[in-house]
Amino acid sequence: MDTWLKICIVVVFAVATTGNEEATPAKLLFSKQILNKYLVEGMDIVIKYSLFNVGGTAALDVQVADNTFGPQDFEVVGGQLKVTIDRIPPGSNATHVVVIRPSKYGYFNFTAAEVSYLPSEDAAEALVGLSSEPGQGAIVPFKEYDRKFSPHLLDWLSFAVMSMPSLVLPYALWYSSKTKYEAILTQKKDK
Repeated sequence: MDTWLKICIVVVFAVATTGNEEATPAKLLFSKQILNKYLVEGMDIVIKYSLFNVGGTAALDVQVADNTFGPQDFEVVGGQLKVTIDRIPPGSNATHVVVIRPSKYGYFNFTAAEVSYLPSEDAAEALVGLSSEPGQGAIVPFKEYDRKFSPHLLDWLSFAVMSMPSLVLPYALWYSSKTKYEAILTQKKDK
């Protein structure tokens, strides 16, 4: 019983002293996601950047930069690849979305984006971090994508036209023989 009392006193003392700690500096978790299922030449690709502040104070002067997408390979359709966020409060998040359009097909290495921020108001030097890295992705040619996913209306129309003779000729023969025999049958009934 005496040991239980000592354990309880230690637990109460530990809980009482943990509340008096100083706030921890801001720590950002940074992820980069490609939201498209298919990456196609000449079609939009949506990229989402997520920042999560898991620290005890606000992250200040947050600057996100992604130098992965050069102007010779990609066109920025919406959003910006370099963004500044004034502050991210503790326990909250911020997201940013960029829409790009690839001008070439082939394999492309989607590397990490970079973030820099001040971990507290009195910090003199900015912390620098990298996002998660989506890795290598295949950008398929538009012709190949269109071949797989288009409705192929012209193909179906040509199939219908080509299959018509094999359906219409037997039907026409059956119909002519049917009308011929019905005419003979009605003549026999009339007599």
